[in-house]
Amino acid sequence: MPVEFTDGASDPKGLALDPDDLPDGLVVADESGRVVCFNTAAARITALDPAAALGRPIAEALPLEDLKGRRWWELTDPYGGLAIRTAQPERHLLLPGNREVLAAARYVRLHPAGPLHRLVVTLRSTEARLRNERSHAELIATVAHELRSPLTSVKGFTATLLAKWERFTDDQKRLMLETVHADANRVTRLIAELLDISRIDSGRLEVRRQTVDIAAAVRRHVEVLTAAGEDPARFATVVAPVLPQLWADPDKIDQVLGNLLENAVRHGAGTVTIEVAPAGVPASAEDASTEGTEITVSDEGPGIPEESMSRVFTRFWRGSKRGGTGLGLYIVKGIVEAHGGTISVSRAPAGGARFRFTLPVGTPAHLA
Repeated sequence: MPVEFTDGASDPKGLALDPDDLPDGLVVADESGRVVCFNTAAARITALDPAAALGRPIAEALPLEDLKGRRWWELTDPYGGLAIRTAQPERHLLLPGNREVLAAARYVRLHPAGPLHRLVVTLRSTEARLRNERSHAELIATVAHELRSPLTSVKGFTATLLAKWERFTDDQKRLMLETVHADANRVTRLIAELLDISRIDSGRLEVRRQTVDIAAAVRRHVEVLTAAGEDPARFATVVAPVLPQLWADPDKIDQVLGNLLENAVRHGAGTVTIEVAPAGVPASAEDASTEGTEITVSDEGPGIPEESMSRVFTRFWRGSKRGGTGLGLYIVKGIVEAHGGTISVSRAPAGGARFRFTLPVGTPAHLA
């Protein structure tokens, strides 16, 4: 019996489902094993002709093999196998020409342990999976590269000190220990970045809200940079006289500010301007706005090319070759969004990069 899918013309509520509306490939075989549905997405993913597939046995219309070259339909035997089976989990399979697909199957029976009434197969392209695998491989390569240098330095200096301690002056020992300390901090920062990425990707980034004096936080970061040798005249801070009370995670907001200011100093030029002002943060499409705070960090350097702006907040994006893992802005975006805020990048009036992020007031529910 063929499977009927309506186009919704006879369905006044528009609830009918057209297989071609599905984002994934759909192939359906009837109780005799012949294909009765082969949607547009399945045709795109498999590069097979739906007209040639309809009415044919599914093993011929969709000749899937596993990665060892074994025919999938012979292995799974949906029509002659165990009657208690209800599905096949998603597998990485091959079509003729080594075309890769992700396939899963559902066995539809009219009653438990009864004969197969309908076989429903879903197909997905492997492109997203391959992109994810490449991203993980790139992350591993980046981590290995970033860890190798400081760990080599730590190992070399400690081995030298242990072997020849008496030969060095106190000043030489101090210099080597300070280098070891700095490299250990570098490794610690990298590990913290990796943990942040893991939490952001899994949606487990926790925000512990407290009242945050954002203006004081900005001034504190500027003081740290000037204490590290930056010219105080290079920074211009503009803070509105009245700001809404901000509830946020102070450590994570420090992380955002530190990253943006360090980027402006390292990759920008001229004056770095930090502006803090009240902002209207959209609460939803229906609601007008909710009170929030807007922070802008801009510089007078070469800026970011227009074609690169859409990739600034992705993993491994680097604005220049001057070091860094390329993970900082990805983490910044994740932290801001975990607070319910938004972040954007544009060209500053003086030609450099301008990063602007907004944070809603974020008052905890028990205090609202």
